[in-house]
Amino acid sequence: MRIKRKSISIKELAAIVSNKLNESGIDAILVGGACVSIYTKNKYLSSDIDFVSAASIKEISPVLLDLGFERKSSRHFEKKDCPFFIEFVSPPAALGSEPVKETNVLKTRLGDIILLTPTDSVKDRLAAYYHWNDPQALEQAMLIARSQKISLREVKRWSEKEGHKEKYNAFVNMLKRRK
Repeated sequence: MRIKRKSISIKELAAIVSNKLNESGIDAILVGGACVSIYTKNKYLSSDIDFVSAASIKEISPVLLDLGFERKSSRHFEKKDCPFFIEFVSPPAALGSEPVKETNVLKTRLGDIILLTPTDSVKDRLAAYYHWNDPQALEQAMLIARSQKISLREVKRWSEKEGHKEKYNAFVNMLKRRK
């Protein structure tokens, strides 16, 4: 399948790429800002689509080439006139020091997307806030938490295990103030 539209949505492109990878026997999990875009219905719009896959880039490259993407660096692919680039994050899929244990399957007309659950997507964004003091990542975590049903109990457990109880409390207080 060729991607022809400049106006393709992040969800559509993620579905097309996921489906093509799956057809080629490659498992991949959507992570990062694309999950935020999908879970918040584009209240945050990422410019990249990050996947984690145990497959080698040598296996992945022909699949993306078939979709019209060129490899621009070791794990980074771009397509002329496409508003998003695709990147493959080094495996394994993890949230801070914990491996991803559960995924969500989003069914679309263009194929299924395997992605982080909303709760794990919040943890993914909070990891960037906790470890790099990224305020944009904190805002993204809040957007997901306000848009999706998440387990604050699980986020709290994980946050404490990561050593960031105070930042978790700040996150929860900000959530309460903005509701």
